[in-house]
Amino acid sequence: MIDTNAGFLISRIKQIGSRLFDRLLAEKNIGAFNGAQGRILYVLWQADGVSLSEIAKNSGLATATLTSMIDRMEAAGLVRREAHATDRRKFQIVLTEKARALEAEYKAVSDETTALHFKGFSDEEIRAFEGYLRRVLENLEEAEK
Repeated sequence: MIDTNAGFLISRIKQIGSRLFDRLLAEKNIGAFNGAQGRILYVLWQADGVSLSEIAKNSGLATATLTSMIDRMEAAGLVRREAHATDRRKFQIVLTEKARALEAEYKAVSDETTALHFKGFSDEEIRAFEGYLRRVLENLEEAEK
């Protein structure tokens, strides 16, 4: 296999992209949540009322990290914990109206960030790049099992 810096580059892209996303949120006066909390909200905007483990799986955040983040988001009025319908030992995370109202603003910042990521790329290049990333992700997920 060739010598590669792909892991380093991916890590740097994530670091810089996260800082840029947070900066854009601040510039747009969207102070209700940060980028990491936005990942949680994004998962809930796709499917509201899910378990912590579902959020962890779909956001890439560790369950241990999520607990304190959900606590802060609950205190900020973005989410609430509700008892699971069939299992009293479990709870699900549900969006509040305040969080639902932020979805369009989040999407606008997300779209702006995506445009910055892919500036100068053709649609074909973007599709190919995302295909390569999916393959890398599948390889890593398979190795993690």
